[in-house]
Amino acid sequence: MKKNEGKLDRIIRVVLGIVLIIALFFVDGALKIILGVIGAVLLITGVLGFCGIYKLLGINTNKDGKK
Repeated sequence: MKKNEGKLDRIIRVVLGIVLIIALFFVDGALKIILGVIGAVLLITGVLGFCGIYKLLGINTNKDGKK
């Protein structure tokens, strides 16, 4: 997997992922599952630096990858 997320993009994803995972402690029901899934996806894609949706759409925010 070639990284297709830039530094700022990755930071935003990790921070939002952590915030959504923390929010799990304050909600119940279906919202808890939705926040958990979105938070986990954001955290994983931010850590890996690869987004499958970006790949499908041809988006690359990684300046190092635009050679």
